[in-house]
Amino acid sequence: MGWSEGVENLRGLSADDRRKLEAAARCVSVPPGKVVFRPGAPADHMLLVLKGSVRVQHVSESGRQIVLYRVQAAETCIMTTSCLMTRDAYSAEGVTETEVEAVMVPRATFDALLGTAPAFRTLVFDSYARRLTDLFLVIEDVAFQRMDIRLAQKLLALAAGDRVAITHQQLAVELGTAREVVSRVLQDLRRRGLVGGGRGEIVIDDHAGLERLAAQH
Repeated sequence: MGWSEGVENLRGLSADDRRKLEAAARCVSVPPGKVVFRPGAPADHMLLVLKGSVRVQHVSESGRQIVLYRVQAAETCIMTTSCLMTRDAYSAEGVTETEVEAVMVPRATFDALLGTAPAFRTLVFDSYARRLTDLFLVIEDVAFQRMDIRLAQKLLALAAGDRVAITHQQLAVELGTAREVVSRVLQDLRRRGLVGGGRGEIVIDDHAGLERLAAQH
């Protein structure tokens, strides 16, 4: 069984389109912490993740970072898709968070199948639509949500039990703010008895209280 048969949205490909896709695509394995694309680089291939996670983030001229979205198994990267369709260079960077197995589909094959293969087109635009909604939520959070609420939501989402193995800088990147802001808000949460912990780890001391804070609007 070829790799494409393991991707649900590609199971409707015709035998001919499947052969074209698998013949042209290149399977790659990338270790964690590697940059797979960066601002200014051309987009020559569509990225389809089969296993693992790629974090896509924007870095400002001052060095501030914000996580835009993550590409998980059976998902395409909408930054790459957009750049392929518009012939623009990347404006963000993608970094592997885990070991990643992915498929690189060259531009010519991407263009051809987008026009002739409904199953391939559905894969591309379904991912595009879902991720666009996620990006609007990121914008809404950054623009309108209180930082203590956003931080509480993020800690609950990342927690393994009552512990979150993360630095203040990493939290700042996740939330699109400065490390100093994260440190200040965490200090306030400590005073309120909601969290504790030391270097590189945050402990949720009052899970129910943090959930109440996260549920505020």
